[in-house]
Amino acid sequence: MPQPSRRSMPFYMTATTQFGLEEVLAEELRQLGAKIEKVGQRAIEFVGDTQLLYEACLWCRTAMRILRPFAGFYARDEKALYREVGRIDWSRYIRPDQTFAITAVVNKSTFDHSLFVAQLTKDAIVDQFRNRTGSRPSVDVKNPDIRLHLHMIENDVVLSLDASGESLHKRGYRQQTNVAPLNEALAAGLLLLAGWDGKKTLIDPMCGSGTLLTEAALIAQRIAPGLYHQGKFGFENWADFDAALWESVQLDARQARIEEPQAYLAGSDLSREFIELARENVAAADLEDYIRFGVRDVKEAKAPAREEPGIVIMNPPYGERIGEEAEMDALYKTIGDTLKSGFQGYDAYIFTGNLAAAKRIGLKASRRIPLYNGPIDCRLLKYELYQGTRKVSKPE
Repeated sequence: MPQPSRRSMPFYMTATTQFGLEEVLAEELRQLGAKIEKVGQRAIEFVGDTQLLYEACLWCRTAMRILRPFAGFYARDEKALYREVGRIDWSRYIRPDQTFAITAVVNKSTFDHSLFVAQLTKDAIVDQFRNRTGSRPSVDVKNPDIRLHLHMIENDVVLSLDASGESLHKRGYRQQTNVAPLNEALAAGLLLLAGWDGKKTLIDPMCGSGTLLTEAALIAQRIAPGLYHQGKFGFENWADFDAALWESVQLDARQARIEEPQAYLAGSDLSREFIELARENVAAADLEDYIRFGVRDVKEAKAPAREEPGIVIMNPPYGERIGEEAEMDALYKTIGDTLKSGFQGYDAYIFTGNLAAAKRIGLKASRRIPLYNGPIDCRLLKYELYQGTRKVSKPE
């Protein structure tokens, strides 16, 4: 078969994301030309060709992984699972000199343990290689050449190749990982949920290590987040990898970048240490020209005088430690006061996992979007800060 026709044949894919970002990711995929088949929980099923697969890995801001399903079957019990996996011709997907790993997700099935399912699948693959060739690929859980994803719901199994390699939310620009900031895909998701257009003023008065602003700069300057991806993408180790196509997709992405600053982006934080860290991250991402930083208490924060009102967004601390209630109540009251006095005419978005303290903001939320930050149940709260008149403040 001639190369171009194989290259352009469409196939099914699945993109995974975090709870609450499904519609945002579906829209990102549509923009790339995907045909959306199903918006599920934390996953989007879509159809596209090899070029779209490469572009999705490079461009999707809110995706965690892009998977390519290649086999599906029903497995009543262990014997059936081992037998069905053994029926697949694994030499089409893994070379004996490559390493591989399997991630299994098991829901509502008679198999109670995902690790066990992964182990059994691995045995079936390895045994096939051993029986046919006498040599076998090794398992490398940390950094495999080929990542396989097994999803079992009830007893229906779908096997997929993972196109991503390292999870796509790990952009590679973040210098220290010891602080617990927002992950990059969630930060991008918050901006897209806020309907930010990449042009309006964007201020983060509690910016921490700067993840929201960094993601904002990537959106504004039309920079593909996958250009920061560390190591190879998973698909680069696949048997059907098209190096020339990948080269051209990357070239297009590099040329899409806009050099001229598109939006006024600024952040501040009380901690000088965090601001230093934010500057390091932004420098690593080569975005110094697009973001202004300053050391400032949130109660001193106010809108820049010469810029049109836009969006003020922040992810304040949630206060998970015992005994922090009073401190959090005071902080969220301060945030409310700052918004009322310093950001009239702006739309404010507060992302928090402390809904009790959020009541102290003293403004009525016009939207409440449920999300998670890791295991923490959170809300993205929207407040419309009218010019002067229609402010709601609770009597003291």
